[in-house]
Order: sequence, then structure tokens, then C-alpha cells
Amino acid sequence: RQPSVDATKMGVGRAIAVLTSGGDAQGMNAAVRATVRVGLYTGAKVFFVHEGYQGLVDGGDNIRPASWESVSMMLQLGGTVIGSARCQDFRTKEGRTKAACNLVKLGITNLCVIGGDGSLTGANQFRSEWGELLADLVKAGKITVDEAKRSSHLNIVGMVGSIDNDFCGTDMTIGTDSALHRIIEVVDAITTTSVSSCVCVLLHQRTFILEVMGRHCGYLALVTALACGADWVFIPEMPPEEHWEEHLCRRLMETRGRGSRLNVIIVAEGAMDRHGKPISSDMVKNLVSKKLGYDTRATILGHVQRGGTPSAFDRILGSRMGVEAVMALLEATPDTPACVVSLSGNMAVRLPLMECVQVTKDVTKAMAEGRFDDAIKLRGKSFENNWSTYRLLAHVHPPEAKSNINIAILNVGAPCAGMNAAVRAAVRIGITQGHHMLAVHDGFEGLACGLVEPLTWASVGGWTGKGGSHLGTKRTLPANLIEEISLSIAKFNIHALIIIGGFEAFVGGLELVTGREKYEELCIPLVVIPATVSNNVPGSDFSIGADTALNTITMTCDRIKQSAAGTKRRVFIVETMGGYCGYLATMAGLSSGADAAYIFEDSFNIHDLEINVEHLVEKMKTTVKRGLILRNEKCNANYTTDFIFNLYSEEGKGVFDCRKNVLGHMQQGGTPSPFDRNFGTKMGAKSVLWLTEKLKECYRHGRIFANTPDSACVLGMRKRALVFQPLAELKEETDFEHRIPKTQWWLKLRPILKILAKYKINLDTSEKASLEHIIKKKGLV
Repeated sequence: RQPSVDATKMGVGRAIAVLTSGGDAQGMNAAVRATVRVGLYTGAKVFFVHEGYQGLVDGGDNIRPASWESVSMMLQLGGTVIGSARCQDFRTKEGRTKAACNLVKLGITNLCVIGGDGSLTGANQFRSEWGELLADLVKAGKITVDEAKRSSHLNIVGMVGSIDNDFCGTDMTIGTDSALHRIIEVVDAITTTSVSSCVCVLLHQRTFILEVMGRHCGYLALVTALACGADWVFIPEMPPEEHWEEHLCRRLMETRGRGSRLNVIIVAEGAMDRHGKPISSDMVKNLVSKKLGYDTRATILGHVQRGGTPSAFDRILGSRMGVEAVMALLEATPDTPACVVSLSGNMAVRLPLMECVQVTKDVTKAMAEGRFDDAIKLRGKSFENNWSTYRLLAHVHPPEAKSNINIAILNVGAPCAGMNAAVRAAVRIGITQGHHMLAVHDGFEGLACGLVEPLTWASVGGWTGKGGSHLGTKRTLPANLIEEISLSIAKFNIHALIIIGGFEAFVGGLELVTGREKYEELCIPLVVIPATVSNNVPGSDFSIGADTALNTITMTCDRIKQSAAGTKRRVFIVETMGGYCGYLATMAGLSSGADAAYIFEDSFNIHDLEINVEHLVEKMKTTVKRGLILRNEKCNANYTTDFIFNLYSEEGKGVFDCRKNVLGHMQQGGTPSPFDRNFGTKMGAKSVLWLTEKLKECYRHGRIFANTPDSACVLGMRKRALVFQPLAELKEETDFEHRIPKTQWWLKLRPILKILAKYKINLDTSEKASLEHIIKKKGLV
């Protein structure tokens, strides 16, 4: 932490230019919007550079001042509204000299570049040549010595916009999550048509081959394979072993033998074999058709993946990166290396640009030299974890020898999207470990009543993409059913429990641990996997289901705002779920461009409501004549949705009119988002592997006995890693009355929401994202 400075004065006398370059990606507009608005908030002048580097070289009308209103209604648009172009002129020194002249004449010494590794490498070269370019311009009489002195140093900050997620150092690049949404929509549609074909013609079994983008990076293909439970995936980082053709055909026959009526194969466009020979979707289709005689269809998705509206994740990512980019530019000194702002877990980080570019090149080199394990490691921890999970689920035969271990899985609390993905992964990993997997229907109540049945490999087929809870779920807590539950555990010889659910799952886990004192049958390892739209489970920054709900709210808000496209001066008040937890309201506020988001954790009074109304009255005087207010369902017992609606209607009379919407249970429904499918799959797999090790530790004198605090844990995402935390330890971090953790990471994002809505508030600059070294971090030096 460093002394806080007045953020509203940081940019006074400075000028920032923002450009998008290379291939477009959904979410770029969110990054542009945040850069412009936060730049203006700091007192800096901000300029758009239209048509990427070409606009920088051509100058003139391509470099225009940006205003607050000029970035309104951009969040929900795909692509980039300021244009992007691949520029040959900028590759020449003559072109870069012209670009430097254009920037100097406008007093711009801070450049924010949104693009891929080629665009960012070009920016770094431009920066390193800056002094030389200015000297040439002075010599040619294009600029004066004073102008050169005032612009003596150029600061560069990059944001990675690429749907392939092919830039090392960042967990997710802008556009990747939206591309996955497009792919998964197609996969779901394809699997639906295949199921209907199977119903009509019993012998009609199909194999679908889907080719996705990723010339040099297999991230999209790999996550798609995890998210849809594909039978095989081809990625450039890890080509298949020799004689893969026989292995593939054998795998497809085995899955058919287990009762599957559909095979899905995912191919990255850059897939190749061990000798560097390309593997195309048509090649795989011909192989399967000829060797197995299966009815096979190949689909190449192409530019569909680049299109459409950005997902909630990409909007929030772009907004957070835009804020961080402006701060990095204004805090930079002549000695600061050019950096990229990036995401690691849920944390914004700054990484040296050229180190990231170097590691990205090292991946390509490793692939060319056949060092495929190195290529996977160089891609980063997130990619490596995805690959490990895929291998566990797709590459292992169930062992002949059984472990005689019975693991029961139950869903607790309200249903949410992604629960079934976690169950499927847990069941299949359990089977590969030799365990017997048991389904408990209807939560703790079902466990008490003995609603337990075995689960097989085939019985969880196709569950990944299904919403809700196939096992059935109830909110009933176990405290009053402890005796019956202990009898069921003894009756079905259950050795471990996986509890998937929200705050009730957390409290239920604690009650089972308390019951260990009286009932020895409860002395078994258990793990709680957070799954709730509210994202209020202690011990985890994210819960399964929250991302799907967030996308539902965001898309609904887009439609609500669009409904007023032809109507001037309208304000919408939208109520979201979440109980006392304001995660959904805050994050949806960021992703949909809300003017305010009322939540329990950030208390407010009538004076704050008055300020918000006055703010909207002022907003209606500009060219933006729409307002959006989000309210968390339990933010305040007295300031209800109806009260806020009536207040705004009365105070805005003659200036704007109001409409209200209560989104309700639509937030719990729908098919899971790619993030929730992937997150649920990884959580389910990791929980079973942890239980397997814990059972070995707890095996004494021919039986399992677990009564230590670390034998009952919550599996959660903390900053950058999935970690197991004892339930007993998390007790101290919990506000049981309001069913929320005492500290929540996302509250730090609320000032960003207010700044982007044009409120004059203080931004805490004391906690900076320090520059991290990726090469050292990866142990490559």
C-alpha cells in the first residue's frame, strides 16, 4: 500500500489515446468505454484513434477527442465501434514517424492499445524508437524542439483482445468467454438435433465433429470439450500419440458400448499430429465414416465465434482492464517497462509486455520442437488445469479392481445452473478411481429418508449442459434429522460426502461436523462445493451458477434498455436476486452500465437516493436519455423496489418516467454458461481426488474415522487457486444472520461502477497492482 493520491487530479495536463488493432473481439467496446470514462474522471484529455494503427499513421479525422456521451450504449455491442485494421504502413519506420508526428501535435504521450500479441509488439517497438522518431521529426522541421521536449517520453499499456486466449500471462483475454458462449450455443443445438434423431430412428447414431478457432492455441477447443463432455479433442499444444486413428475409433466404440448415442469431437483449427501434419475436421469425419460406418457430420464455426453480444464476463473484464490501464499509464515513469494489464484469478495484475510476448513465442517454439508438455506448462496454470481435468475425464479406463469406497453426492438449497456438471465430473472421476458413486435425491431430507441409489458412467451422460438439479434439491437443514442421516450413512455404507449447494450446504456441513460428537457414523470426510446464484458461500470468491445468473440479468437489462430505444427520458428499476448478498446487483451493474446498484453491504439512506435522482435529472439533459437502477432484493427492508420506484416517479415527474421489473426465478433457470460448466467440472473432479487422499489418511484399524477439522472442507476459488478450507475455520468469517461472508472481494469494484456512471467519488489509489514478472513466475529463468 502507498499513500493515496487524488485520482481526479492524476490526469490533469495529460492526454491519452485509445486504439483497437488486429482481429476484433467482443468486449473491446467495454474496454474502450472504461478507458475513456476513467481517463476523463482523472482530468486527462482522451482521444479515439479510429481504424487502429492505420488511423494513427493517417492522423487527421482518425484521431478525435472522446467525450463521456460518445461511449454510451457501447457495452452491449460486439466488435469494436472505433474500428480495427491490420496496418502495413505502421510496420515501416516512415509510417511510425508519421504516427509519432500526429501524436506530438495533439500532445498525446499515453497510448492504450487493445489487441493481440502482434499489435502489442508493434506498440512496444514504437515506444522504444520514440526518442529517435522525435529527433528525425525535429531534424525534418515537422515538429519544434519545444514540442519534442514536451512529448519526450511515450507510455504504452496494452490490453489483450483476442478470442483465442493465445496470449501468455493472462487467464482470459477479452473476447474469449463470449466466443465460448457462441460455440456452446451451437454445441447445444447440435446435441438437441442428434437426440431427436435417435428418438425417431433407434439405429440412427451420430458423431458430430466441430471445428473451432485457435490457429496456434487450443484453449477454445479444450474448454469446449470440457463444457460439453466431448469424447475427443485435438489441440495444437498436445497432438495425439502415434496411431491415434485406432485409439479414436476404439474410444468411440467404447462410449457407444456404455450406452451413449452421441459422440462429439472438437478440433482446433491449428490441430496437427506429432509430425506437424494438419488434422482437419473433414479428415476426422472421413476416418470415422469409413472405419466405423457411423453417420458423421462436420461443422466449421468460423467467424460466428467473433460475433454477437459480449458476455457479462467480457464486459466486466474489459471494464476492469480499462480502469487498470488508465492507472498504469498515469503512474508510469520513463523507467517503467511497457506493460499489459491482465487478469489472474479474480485479481487485476500488470505484466511486462515483452516478457508475455516472449513466453507466447516460447510456446510456438516448444510445439515446433516437439516439447508438448512444455507447451502446456508455458500456456499457464489455468490451461494446464483444464488439460489435466480433460485427461482425467476422457483418457482413463475405469479400473478392474474396485476400492470398496462409497461416495454419496447430494444437492442442497436452491437449484442453479452448473450443479449437474459438478455431479457428472465427480461421478466419472470417482468411477475412474474405482469408487462406487451414490446419488442422494432431495438433499439432506432425502439422505434421512434413504433416497439413495447408485450412479453409473452412463447415467450422468449429457448432464454437463443441463440446468437445474437432476438429483433434486431441498433447503432442509440436517440438524433435526441427524439420527436418521447417521442411520442412512450406516445402512448404505457411505464413506464420504460431496455436498453441492449454497449457504444451506455450508451450514448443513457445519451441522454434520457438530453431530460427529454424538454419532460416529458422521465421522467421514466431507466436502462442500459452493453452487448458488447468490455467490454468498464463505470460502469461495465464486460459486457455480452465479455466472449463468449474471448473464441472464445482463441480457435482460440489454433488452429492457433497448425497449426504450425510441422513447426519451425513461428510467428502469430492476430487482435482482441474491438474498442479502449484493454480488449479482453489483456485477450486473458493471456489465449493463447501470447508474446505481443498491445493495445491503453498501448501506444507503434517503440522502443517497436523492443524490441518485438528481444525477439522473442531470443525465436527461445530455444526449443519453435513459437510466438503469439495480436493486438487490434484500438491500433494505424499508427502501423496497416499490418505494424506490414511487420515489423516482415522483421526483422525476416532468423530467423522466419510470418502469420497474422484478426478474425473479428466471435468474435460477437456463442452461449453464461455459464458465459454470467448466468451473463445475473442475470442482467436481478436484473434490473426488481430495476425498480419495483424505480417505487414505482416515483409514485406521480396518475402518474410516475422520473427526479432524481438515476432514470437512469447503472447496473454493481464492484469488488465484482452488483451495480446501476447513468449515470450522470459515465459521469466524461468516455473518450467519445475513447469510454472507464478512469480507467480499467484489466490494472493491463498486467505486468503478460509480465512476463509470459519472459520480464524483474518491478512488482509493493506495493499493496498486504491482508489476509482476511472468518469466520468473513460471520458473523459466
